[in-house]
Amino acid sequence: MASGAAPDVTKLLVNWSHGDQGALEQLMPLVYGELRRLAAAYLRRERSNHTLQSTALVHEAFLRMVHQQDVQWRNRAHFYGIAAQMIRRILVDYARGQHAEKRGAGAVKLVLDEALAVPQQSPDVDLLSLNDALDRLTELDERQSRVVELRFFAGLSIEETAEVMHLSPASIKREWQTARAWLFREMSTARQA
Repeated sequence: MASGAAPDVTKLLVNWSHGDQGALEQLMPLVYGELRRLAAAYLRRERSNHTLQSTALVHEAFLRMVHQQDVQWRNRAHFYGIAAQMIRRILVDYARGQHAEKRGAGAVKLVLDEALAVPQQSPDVDLLSLNDALDRLTELDERQSRVVELRFFAGLSIEETAEVMHLSPASIKREWQTARAWLFREMSTARQA
């Protein structure tokens, strides 16, 4: 995320929250490129024949965010945090649709970033299983689940995640390591069941 755009984006988000539609028009070109970069980075980790394109993912995420009536946009970091949630929801909805079309012939797989420490012999992770595991993690530790969501679904760095969550990078690293280990164990157990 480019640090030079932060004040303009923050001001535009606040103005948009207060009903200024002109702010939305000015905001779109400022955040679109970053959202597209995040979506492209995420989709590169998916299987090569994935039919969802980064442009479609960005458009859908942006449309869902535009229609959020109750969100009071605080700043740029808050915006990208919400974007991570939207991207996750869109991808999970897409995976469920693909899974339903195949009538159980196999879940949509994605290559999970090595930061989640999935062993070499098992590079593909079922997105629906990951989503279910994240939901369980949210019940146990909402902050760790949020860290995974921002790092994996939004593609944010440790520093960017720290900015969004208003925590130190060292805290994010600790939460990330713990969450990775928990997810690996949880998903390995689910696979064996």
